[in-house]
Amino acid sequence: MTVKIIYFIIINILSFTLMGIDKYKAISNKWRISEYSLFALSLLGGSIGTLVAMYTFHHKTKKQSFRILIPIFLIINLILML
Repeated sequence: MTVKIIYFIIINILSFTLMGIDKYKAISNKWRISEYSLFALSLLGGSIGTLVAMYTFHHKTKKQSFRILIPIFLIINLILML
């Protein structure tokens, strides 16, 4: 595997995991992960993990900013991967 593929796998696992943690914290009324951090990870290559997590955990699916920006970041990520 190339370094680029390994990077995308790791950052998507991280994005997915952090979305799950944020959902848990939202339910538990605990300190949350900032939306800026979630967007940054998505833009840096973790958009697939974020998108899958949004619908797996039903988290941030009603926020218009996530519904619009995450698919845009996904397109950017796919272009950069090629």
